[in-house]
Amino acid sequence: MNEEIIYSGIAKKEKTFKTFDVKKVREDFPILQTKVGDKPLVYLDNAATSQKPLSVINAERDYYLNLNSNIHRGVHFLSEHATMAYENARRKVKEFINALSACEIVFTRGATESINLVASSYGRMNIKKGDEIIISEMEHHANIVPWQMLCEEKEAILKVIPMNDNGELILEEYTKMLNDRTKFVSVVYVSNSLGTINPVTDIIELAHKKNIPVLIDGAQAVQHMKVDVQTLNCDFFVFSGHKLFGPTGTGVLYGKAEFLNSMPPYQTGGDMIRSVTFEKTIFNDIPNKFEAGTPNIAGNIALGEAIEYLNKLDFNLIAKHEHNLLDYATKQLLEIDGLRIIGTAKEKASVISFVLENIHPHDIGTILDNEGIAIRTGHHCTQPVMQHFGIPATARVSFTLYNTKEEIDYLINAVKKVIKVLG
Repeated sequence: MNEEIIYSGIAKKEKTFKTFDVKKVREDFPILQTKVGDKPLVYLDNAATSQKPLSVINAERDYYLNLNSNIHRGVHFLSEHATMAYENARRKVKEFINALSACEIVFTRGATESINLVASSYGRMNIKKGDEIIISEMEHHANIVPWQMLCEEKEAILKVIPMNDNGELILEEYTKMLNDRTKFVSVVYVSNSLGTINPVTDIIELAHKKNIPVLIDGAQAVQHMKVDVQTLNCDFFVFSGHKLFGPTGTGVLYGKAEFLNSMPPYQTGGDMIRSVTFEKTIFNDIPNKFEAGTPNIAGNIALGEAIEYLNKLDFNLIAKHEHNLLDYATKQLLEIDGLRIIGTAKEKASVISFVLENIHPHDIGTILDNEGIAIRTGHHCTQPVMQHFGIPATARVSFTLYNTKEEIDYLINAVKKVIKVLG
C-alpha cells in the first residue's frame, strides 16, 4: 500500500522515515504501566479515546496550580497569562490543520458539539423546505441525528451515500445525488467502526462544483494523518481533543471565516457578547461569537500541548508504524478459523472490527478484559453500519502510535482463548 495516499490525506510529497522508537514513545504515557489484575494493560481502544502523555497531564495540572483564572475579562496577572496560554492553544490548532486564520478555530466540547453547532446555526439559517442534505451510510450517530432533526424541523430531505460490502462509499451514487436541491454535505473522513478512509477530496470537489458547502468529520483522522484544511478546501472540519491525546471535553470546529461570520450564535451569554442593552445585543467577532460562557480553559491549553507533543514526532513515522500494526494484525486475525473482519476497504486507518462465529462480541470483550486487553464491543454508535452487514455488533481493536506487535501477539492468543472457552 502507498502510505502517502493512505495516511497523508493531502497530495504532498514528504520525506519518508524508516524507524519509529515505540519503546521511547510508550515511556511518555504513564497509564500504559497499569496492571489489570496481574496482567499488563494492553490498550487497544484508541478509536474510543486515546491515552494522554505526561506532558498533557502536566499542562492541565499546571494551569490550576499556576494560572487558574478566567480569561479575556481580567486585567490582572493571572487572567492575562491564562488568556495568552488559551489563545496560544488556538494558534497551535490553527497551525496543526493549516487554517487560514486563528479566528476560524472555534473551541467546543468535541466533534459532536461541533457538528450540532453547524447544524443548528448554519443549518437553521440556510436549509428550507424541500432542500436536501447528504450524509453517508457509515456515519457516526453524531453526524446523523443532528441532520435528521434539522430535516424534520425544516421539512428537508436527508439522503445517504451507500457503501459496498467492503465498507467503501459508492461515489457514483453520490454523484447522482448532487442536484440543485442539495444544500449541504456532511461526511466522515475515517470510519470509526470500519477504519475506511474516505475520498473526501473528491467528495468536496464534486459538491463545490454545485456550490454546496461540505463538513468533514475528522474525529478519527487527525491522529493518524496530516490534515490541511486549505488543501482539502472543506468548508467545515471537526474533531475531538480526547482522541488526539488531549483531554476529554475538548474539541474543535474549523469553519471558513465567510461561513462563520454569516452564521448566528449557537449559544448565548458570556464572552460571545460585545454589548447588551434591553433593546439590542451586539455579538462578538469570530471565534468568540460561538464560545459562550467560561470555556474549558485548562482542557484547551492541554489540547494545545497534545498538538505540541505530536509536532515533536513525525506523521510519516507514525503512519508507517500504524500501517505495519494494521497489516500485521489483519494477517494474524484472518488465520483464525471462524473470524470475519467487517470492513475490508483498500484504504484503511488502524481500526479492525471483527466477529467470531456463534460468539457474541460482548463475550469476546469480557474474556479479553480478563486478559488485560481493552477493546470496544457493540455497534460503536454506527447502527446503520451494523444493519448493512446484518450483525448486531462487532469487536473492535484500534491501534495508535504507542501500540506494539507484541501487544497484537497477546491479542491473538487471547482471541484463540475466547474460542477455546466459548467456541
